Amino acid sequence: MSADERLRAWILLAQKPGVGPRTLGELLERFGDPSRILAADAGALAAAGVRSSVIRGLMGRDETAVETTLRWAEQDGAYILTWDDPRYPHLLRELPDAPCVLYVRGNPAVLSDPQIAIVGTRNPTPGGRETTLAFARQLTASGLTVTSGLALGVDGAAHEGALQAGHTVAVLGTGADRVYPAMHRDLARRIAAQGALVTELPPGSPPRGSNFPRRNRIISGLSLGTLVTEATLGSGSLITARYATEQGREVFAVPGSIHNPMARGCHALIRNGAKLVETAQDIVEELAPQLRSLLTDPGSAPAGAGEGAIAGRRLDADYQQLLDAMGHDPVSTDELIRRVGLSAHAVASMLLLLELEGYVSSHPGGRYCRTEGPADAS
Repeated sequence: MSADERLRAWILLAQKPGVGPRTLGELLERFGDPSRILAADAGALAAAGVRSSVIRGLMGRDETAVETTLRWAEQDGAYILTWDDPRYPHLLRELPDAPCVLYVRGNPAVLSDPQIAIVGTRNPTPGGRETTLAFARQLTASGLTVTSGLALGVDGAAHEGALQAGHTVAVLGTGADRVYPAMHRDLARRIAAQGALVTELPPGSPPRGSNFPRRNRIISGLSLGTLVTEATLGSGSLITARYATEQGREVFAVPGSIHNPMARGCHALIRNGAKLVETAQDIVEELAPQLRSLLTDPGSAPAGAGEGAIAGRRLDADYQQLLDAMGHDPVSTDELIRRVGLSAHAVASMLLLLELEGYVSSHPGGRYCRTEGPADAS
């Protein structure tokens, strides 16, 4: 089967009514390949335990929506990632209900960066918005990619803050050819230019209430942890935090005034086990073990930072170049970016790992210098 035929089979399955990720996973275990699922007759599907309503959907062969989707993917900067695509983000792939197809605008490599989700109320206080902007900017400058849902309020502030220091990921509750809310069209354009827009919904999908909880599981599923900066007790961001907990990811919350109703959701999360944070560094330190594991995997290098990272304490060429450019006197990240010619986000991610591994130390003013290296380095 050609790659085009295989992609068509994935898209057909993803758009079949009733065939969710869990059902598809069970079918793949039974049939081994998406094309074999589509080729199976009703008897074979029934024997596999597929409901009659799903079987009827699988028997249909209207490919109009598939053709529309494939035409969308012919645009510059438009991508379709399936479960078996090496670009599919591996953290998301771990979930039992991971989408079998992702539609992406922008740079799909960013989806495999170490990510932190930032979510919260659609109506933040001025202080809540400033807190969100600051956390997003500082976390991005530290080497993490900020992920959120493009909604009004905290989501928009999280994306804006991240764009000031690097790139960001927006998970949509619509098709990738639509922007909701409409007032975020310019923000979406900038995110696609500096990061990625991603959705499991095919092109043309409108905003529906049921789409957004599904979107929230992807926000948390892409991320090592979820930060809630300001939220009411009824905020949808608490759904994202719940998904993060169920997925085994960290949950962080910023405390606020006891008189601020926008802080009550965060306080409830803290009472239920979320980690109280006051600075971006609190989050980086808490995530250090996961970041070390993720970034030292040779297949998980930050986007734009070369093919490898640190494996077995041996530095690849990009990391060694960065160390050589640094010297033993403190130097600013801007100067390092100029010397090595990599992107700001790539350098920030590399510095984060080098600091976690003991190769560099940070100094006031966003400066870094070399150390003697980890004691057990070869």
